[in-house]
Amino acid sequence: MNTHQHHDHEQHHQQHQHEQHAGHGDHHAGHGGHHAGHGAPQGLAASDQGYTLIPETVGPEGEFTFRITGPDGAPVTAYEPQHEALLHLIVVRRDLSGYRHVHPTLDADGTWRVANPFDGPAAYHAYADFKAVGAAPLTLGVDLTLPGGSAAHPLPEASATATVDGYTVTLAGQLTAGAAAPLTFTVTHDGAPVADLQPYLAAYGHLVALRAADLAYLHVHPNGEPGDGVTAPGPEITFHAVAPTAGPYRLYLDFKHGDAVRTAEFTALAGA
Repeated sequence: MNTHQHHDHEQHHQQHQHEQHAGHGDHHAGHGGHHAGHGAPQGLAASDQGYTLIPETVGPEGEFTFRITGPDGAPVTAYEPQHEALLHLIVVRRDLSGYRHVHPTLDADGTWRVANPFDGPAAYHAYADFKAVGAAPLTLGVDLTLPGGSAAHPLPEASATATVDGYTVTLAGQLTAGAAAPLTFTVTHDGAPVADLQPYLAAYGHLVALRAADLAYLHVHPNGEPGDGVTAPGPEITFHAVAPTAGPYRLYLDFKHGDAVRTAEFTALAGA
């Protein structure tokens, strides 16, 4: 994901304060609750618990707009902030490339709007991570297609190292099917440890994990949070994750440094 796209995210989440997903909820004590079952995949269905994600405007240019309707069939207009935003929108190509994490703005009538989050013509899956007032946190997902897409990219080989904009991020730890596993990311810049990460979505890092087989969305949680007197601002960021099944997953780590948010991407294999 490009740095300028992340700047857009920053502008959105300043308007809408919310929380942090993929590492959402209960998962980490100290943050608002999240989906039951830390290892339970979400985001494959457009409807859950009476709530439905309904895309409206979808196109290669202009805004992407959508609504979320509630059990009464009416658009939801009242949301509770989670990880410093009212709603997290994750958009990724079906081949797990083109990842984007943005924070749409909410109209009074329940319409969500965001500048074009798509990375060109392709088949996509979009995830809306939110908590309606009076309801449990949810992640709904829907397939979207922008006609004219090129051939799918192969899933990158599993690697413990990713680079982005002069930063190198190294992953230690392994996903394990059915069991909580620590994942520690170490951030360096031009070979030097980064010990002054900036808070992003109420943590020093935000992690999204998607199962390669079906793009199921996993909730993971960071250890600690800025200002708790214990958690250091880098160079290490640790999360706990539960993989529901063995096999490949794609991990997207957002971190903020030098007033810009960047994304380090990994392919990880969960062991049985």
